[in-house]
Amino acid sequence: MDEEGNPTWKVSSKLRANARALWKNSTDAERILWSELRGHRLGGAGFRRQVPIENYIADFICHAAKLVIELDGGQHFSDEGEQADKRRSTVIEAKGLKVLRFSNHDVMTNRGGVLETIATAVAERAPTPTLPRIRLRQGFGGQERGREQTVRAAKQIS
Repeated sequence: MDEEGNPTWKVSSKLRANARALWKNSTDAERILWSELRGHRLGGAGFRRQVPIENYIADFICHAAKLVIELDGGQHFSDEGEQADKRRSTVIEAKGLKVLRFSNHDVMTNRGGVLETIATAVAERAPTPTLPRIRLRQGFGGQERGREQTVRAAKQIS
């Protein structure tokens, strides 16, 4: 990751195509969770979905918190599936990311608990969010009337 927390790894076209296919064919649990995470809806944290990392595709990632969310269907609960998940988590965590795993059943039956766990992890790992930008319409004082200017909320004058 670079200084701003953006990934620096390269992604093969095959892995990118697989990520797009997973995005288009997401499970009900993935769609439900995405509806809660998208658009900075969970405490202002930005998430992306179906993100390639090494040879894997993470279900959801918050780059600011260096947090990966994985949803596991029934195939993950066999001995073989659990071993594969451990290998996957080890590779992802070697990139400095934390992995949280939830079953599809958890998302479907305990959405509030899942979201609370994610929000807590984001709060623990993400840097303090910056103040939101607002748009002010300037007038008088030498400024061109009607011209918009972007300022930080902390610099507003009452």
